[in-house]
Amino acid sequence: MSTEARERARSTRTAERDGWPDLPGDTALTIRVPEANPLVRAGFPAHVTVLYPFLNESRFTATTRADLADVFAAHAPFTLTFGEFRRYPGVLYLPPAPDTPVRALTRALTTRWPEAVPYRGIFTPPLDPHLTVANHEGPATYEAAYDALETTLAPALPVVSHVDTVHLIVTDGPGEGWRDLTTYRLGTGGPGATGAL
Repeated sequence: MSTEARERARSTRTAERDGWPDLPGDTALTIRVPEANPLVRAGFPAHVTVLYPFLNESRFTATTRADLADVFAAHAPFTLTFGEFRRYPGVLYLPPAPDTPVRALTRALTTRWPEAVPYRGIFTPPLDPHLTVANHEGPATYEAAYDALETTLAPALPVVSHVDTVHLIVTDGPGEGWRDLTTYRLGTGGPGATGAL
C-alpha cells in the first residue's frame, strides 16, 4: 500500500469513527441521482457531493445567492454514468464517469469561495467525486459484506443520470439530517435559482 493510500485509509477511518463534524447551519452542494436510490444502503438519498461543507447558512446574502446562480449558470448540464463499484475503507461507492464536470463545479466554487475547503481538509487530497452506496460496515467486516452487496447490485449497473440542477442543502447539526434550501439550474446563462433561502 502506498503512503498516499495509507494516509487516505487512516483519514477515512478517523472520519468514520468520529463522524462528520456537521455544525448547525452547515450547507452542502449536491447532485441528486434518483436513478441510483434503489442501490443505496447508506441511509440517505443517492447523490454526488459537489462541495461539503459550503458556507454556513448565516453567511448567505443576496450577493451569495446571485454569485451561486452565476457559477452554475456558467456550466452546461451533463450526463453521468455509474458503471463500477469502488471502495474507500468502510465505504462502497460508485464513481461517476466522466467526473470532470463535477470537478469543474467544485473548482469553480472553491475558486470563488476559497474558505470552503472540501471535507474540512480531512482528506488530502480531497475525496474523488463519488456516490456512496454503503458506509455502515466496520474494518473487520466491510470487505466480505461489500463483496456480497456488489454481487447483488451489479445487475443494476450501469446507472445513467442527466444532471441539470445542483441542490443547496443545510443541516441543523449532528443527527439532524439535511433539508433543501435552494435548487440551482445549470447552463441557464442567467439567474438560475429556484426555491427560497
